[in-house]
Amino acid sequence: MLRAAREREGRAPGGGWLQLATLASDGTPRVRTLVFRGWSAPAQLDLLTDARSEKPQDLIQQPRVELCWLFRKAREQFRLRGTARVIGAAEAIEALEQHWQGMSPQGRAVWGWPAPGASFVPEGPWPEQLPDGSPLPEAFRLLQVVIDRVEQLDLKPHPHLRRCWEQGQGWREQRLNP
Repeated sequence: MLRAAREREGRAPGGGWLQLATLASDGTPRVRTLVFRGWSAPAQLDLLTDARSEKPQDLIQQPRVELCWLFRKAREQFRLRGTARVIGAAEAIEALEQHWQGMSPQGRAVWGWPAPGASFVPEGPWPEQLPDGSPLPEAFRLLQVVIDRVEQLDLKPHPHLRRCWEQGQGWREQRLNP
């Protein structure tokens, strides 16, 4: 169903963007928009992150996350709950290299910028792109989320259709009130 919703979305702007909800070390919620980078297993999706940001440390302390993915054209929302793992070059250099080289030069550029969340320095560096063949930055990390619950809200029918699947229940469908 998620794959079908993505296909219906086509190349709509933002179709690959999803929101990641985490908890900071002080217990406050954090929500960020990330770009979907693919499936590394049937219930495991790949995202990318910068090791210099707060996100990796938050996830080490509390790896439980929820992703929210809205497909506007398809009029469907998916909430994916699971456990996140931050993976560096020592663990998965091939996967990191594949993701790095698969990005556009503009997409790679943000890893050439100063550390996320640090005080702004107008002088930069602020490259607009990092060309193909650029070396893998030390701060480049793979963020893998193993999904254990999926909830879908389909806004097309009346009443809306809401259902969920949980890994512990063999991914058996359960209908919910919208």
